[in-house]
Amino acid sequence: MKKAICFLSILGFLQATAQDTPPEQKRQPGHYDTNKFSQMYDLMATPNMFRTASGAPGPAYYQQQADYKMNIELDDKNTKLYGTETITYHNNAPEGLEYLWLQLDQNQKDRASKSPLVDSQKMDPAYTPDNFSRRFMEEGFDGGFKIEYVRDAAGKPMKYTINQTMMRIDLPKPLKSGEKISFSIKWWYNINNYRVIGGRSGYEHFDKDNNNLYVIAQFYPRMAVYNDVEGWQNMQFWGAGEFALPFGNFEVNITVPADHIMEGTGDLTNRAEVLTKEQLKRYDLATKTFDKPVVIVTQEEAERAEKGFSDKKKTWKFNAKNVRDFGFSTSRKFIYDAMAVKLTDKSVMAISLYPKESNPLWGDVSTKVVAHTLKTYSKYTFDYPYPKAISISAEDQGMEYPMICWNYGRPDEKGFVSDRIKYGMMSVIIHEVGHNFFPMIVNSDERQWSWMDEGLNTFLQYLTEQ
Repeated sequence: MKKAICFLSILGFLQATAQDTPPEQKRQPGHYDTNKFSQMYDLMATPNMFRTASGAPGPAYYQQQADYKMNIELDDKNTKLYGTETITYHNNAPEGLEYLWLQLDQNQKDRASKSPLVDSQKMDPAYTPDNFSRRFMEEGFDGGFKIEYVRDAAGKPMKYTINQTMMRIDLPKPLKSGEKISFSIKWWYNINNYRVIGGRSGYEHFDKDNNNLYVIAQFYPRMAVYNDVEGWQNMQFWGAGEFALPFGNFEVNITVPADHIMEGTGDLTNRAEVLTKEQLKRYDLATKTFDKPVVIVTQEEAERAEKGFSDKKKTWKFNAKNVRDFGFSTSRKFIYDAMAVKLTDKSVMAISLYPKESNPLWGDVSTKVVAHTLKTYSKYTFDYPYPKAISISAEDQGMEYPMICWNYGRPDEKGFVSDRIKYGMMSVIIHEVGHNFFPMIVNSDERQWSWMDEGLNTFLQYLTEQ
């Protein structure tokens, strides 16, 4: 009986406790106004001197400017990239700045990177021996920037703090409105094989001839955006989001093996030093040819180069005005073709670089698609302002930077090209070349609002495909 009474007492206590527990609250939506017919006035930013009610820039609107002078060297044998850069940062904001923020996107591949923590975690049902060993038994890839120094214009060390993919430089005194500051950074990093460990840039290795094809971007410390809405945009780069960058001018010297062929953002200012006399004649012909591509570096020349592995070096010099970023691609495997594209009051160049493994598809299609894209986007928006647009054959890629993009799609080993590969390749070229308009020219913050440029670009891609 005592046991029964004790049990009933405990049961009664549990029931009373359950009755005292408040019912589970449903999660309330973050937005307080759920009326579908509400006006949007209270959601829009208040008009001010920087941004008007129409969305147009106001009389006090400003943009910061970041200019870069860089010397880059590629170590092809060890797949390393070395660089020094001098950044001149112009403070056009009305307030002074006590520190500067820079992006270090390569640190996303650092062994200590937190990026894996934001990736979805799952156990694959099966692994190849190589993938199993790489994931569970081998030491991780030693990626990320190795910063050797940060110095002011007088060569004195500057105080800086690295937080994952961002770096803050503390200034000795505030940078006043209208002033500019120059400082230098020396760095290097191990280039990732993007087909093995992923990435928006890196290199692709060809086992049959032991050559690499490099698509290089996000390769230098880059200034973050500072604006009137949020101050510094210093969100981390976890690999999924893209970029927010200020515009500026670039002078970039890139040293590679002498048998490499390269293209990159901006005007090539020393073409006569890096191409043969015959290749220069072909390029000159391409600038006057509007109906079909002219082959500048032939497949025969590329096949001969890919066997040589030159120990000599060449430096390619690029100059780009009013762009927000810089990218380049280089390999001794490259075939190079180009044609001129007539816009309203000027001509620009459509260019493609690709290895022999991409032929005949790329030689037949790529540059023509680039030219068609420039014409169609210019028709519906504004004339393409840059001197060229480049399409690079890089398998498993689809990525864009000012004037240059990497695109997937190649024949199989027997040379067969399915409709899925052909039209998929054409679509990705249109899309990535189109990104020159949105967001490379009409600049938006891809890291926070990727739907802005992707939405506009996808709509224009559809018009171009018709």
